[in-house]
Amino acid sequence: MQKTFTSLKDMNKIHMIGIGGISMSAIALALKKYGYVVTGSDKTEGDMIQILEENNIPVYIGSNAELVKDADIVVYTSAINQHDPEFVRAKTLGIPTYERAKFLGLLLQCYDTPICICGTHGKTTTTSMVASIFIDAGLDPNIQVGSKFKKLNDLNYRIGESEYYILESCEYVDSFLNFPHQTATVLNIDEDHLDYFSGIEEIKASFKKFILMLPKDGILIINYDDLNCMEILNEVRQELEKRNVKIYTFSLSEPEATVYAKNVFCNVKGFYSFELVYEDTSHEFYLTVPGIHNVYDALAAITTSLAHGISFESMEQSLNEFCGAKRRFEYKKNIGKNILVYDDYAHHPTEIKATLAAAKQKEHNRIIAVFQPHTYTRTKELLYDFATSFNDADIVIISDIYAAREIDEGVVSSKDLVDLIQKNKVDAHYIATFDKIVAYLKDIIQEDDIILTIGAGDITHLSDML
Repeated sequence: MQKTFTSLKDMNKIHMIGIGGISMSAIALALKKYGYVVTGSDKTEGDMIQILEENNIPVYIGSNAELVKDADIVVYTSAINQHDPEFVRAKTLGIPTYERAKFLGLLLQCYDTPICICGTHGKTTTTSMVASIFIDAGLDPNIQVGSKFKKLNDLNYRIGESEYYILESCEYVDSFLNFPHQTATVLNIDEDHLDYFSGIEEIKASFKKFILMLPKDGILIINYDDLNCMEILNEVRQELEKRNVKIYTFSLSEPEATVYAKNVFCNVKGFYSFELVYEDTSHEFYLTVPGIHNVYDALAAITTSLAHGISFESMEQSLNEFCGAKRRFEYKKNIGKNILVYDDYAHHPTEIKATLAAAKQKEHNRIIAVFQPHTYTRTKELLYDFATSFNDADIVIISDIYAAREIDEGVVSSKDLVDLIQKNKVDAHYIATFDKIVAYLKDIIQEDDIILTIGAGDITHLSDML
């Protein structure tokens, strides 16, 4: 059945600036399936551009103001320059323009059960787990997640026929406040995105607003073990109860939570099994993704699925078969002598600690962490936290900072980070470029080493050079 978007009534052609982004491309493909004419532009080529063009969505590389002249609406990514010729032309012509998150919020209004999964860490994995469980349970959900994964045929989206819309929801620039939701799953609240937020209090205020967006008879799933989460829950509980919002908590060990784990065990591959307790029942789960942080993600996914009536038996099979999202401790290759290369998107100190802890639980000789810091603001504000994040690595290599949307003002450098890591008695090295990093690695690697490339930038391509 064709989905009707009342928010796009009388609209036919939609042009998207920055269409190659992981979220923008998913929206474009959904709109195309629903019968809209979709065009787009992007600064660079990429694998999503190829997928868009294979689906008969023309993409212009660069910017061309002529592309918007017959569009009914223009959607743009927040990363574009406000002087972009297409954006300026749309404004001049009086064509309605929507930033990506606001536009996605319009689409979500047309679904009965949006499930928004948020938190500073673990959003992509948890969203992918929930998506897998809902698909296996036959609920035919719509899905948008921040990475590709196998269950979605190595894509990051799914177009279903049900009223479920499972969405990874990010707090950056208060993006998630644009998303209406029937269910909110809050994984954790930590200090990040300090180029936008002034600090943890402003971050908590944003999450509080997000939770208070829940409607009458909505559902909240929240981390019992996270102090910031529970502080906010205590502040809003009375208001949520007035709306008859059902509250579920999950914990790694606390029996007072709605759902909690016990008998947690890690094998030599770094994979965890645990017994999940809910009311008077217990259920065995075995994961095939490494690290204790993935137990937390699984608990959140299980609790979210439980709240929507999915059986534990179905969940057990889905999570046992779940092999992770792309760039989440992703196995890349064995380069000989059992030297294994993994890649991870971690770009926050908490995430790096979790990733290295997971690596340490695997059989290995040494762990060599190659980290590309992501943005100057994050590196500067969290510099001392980053410096203590690498204690589980035997050798640390830091490349130049990936600027992303920022300009280098000379206030922080990768050398600063290396100096602090070395003060923590960790063998750390500043090596600016990937070519030089690869040459250094080839000189020092030993049998049974683990090489772990870490960061949200283009560090993911380094494994292809080994």
